[in-house]
Amino acid sequence: MESSEHGPSVTSPGVASGGTLPPGLTEEEAEEIQVELIKVEDEIQTLRQVLVAKERHAAELKRRLGISPLSEIKQNLTKGWHDVQCSNAYLTASSTLEEIGRSDAYKRTQETLSQAGQMTSAAFSTVGSAIRNRFGEMRNSPSFKSFEDKVENMKYKVMGRSNGESDHSPTSNNAPF
Repeated sequence: MESSEHGPSVTSPGVASGGTLPPGLTEEEAEEIQVELIKVEDEIQTLRQVLVAKERHAAELKRRLGISPLSEIKQNLTKGWHDVQCSNAYLTASSTLEEIGRSDAYKRTQETLSQAGQMTSAAFSTVGSAIRNRFGEMRNSPSFKSFEDKVENMKYKVMGRSNGESDHSPTSNNAPF
């Protein structure tokens, strides 16, 4: 594509297309088309170079004005959001949602869900109280007291030995629990 850098290179159309001309074209027409193609490709290359130069110049002007890429993104997002809000689809959807919000069915559903939430909250509170009471009863039961005493005696024996004390001198100051 960069034929302008290498100079115009007109090759025989028969060679370029594998030895045969497309149907309905003479060799002279194919050569004219080939020359025109080279010119168009050169123009495309020139336009690309001009575009790159213009983009660099625009970036320099933005830099001098203090316009950062982040501020450009913010501006584009703001403009995009504004365009969305002004679109027919958004306005129609917004209007429909407002109508739904004012409908009796929506209000009844909202009330039902609110009541269900309150009832669920009350049920969880009741279950939590029942569990707390049950643990309190268990802690005061003779079985739990016996188990607690055994664990406490074991703790004192282990702590007494690890601190160099005898088995019969439990002190609660050394207990890690």
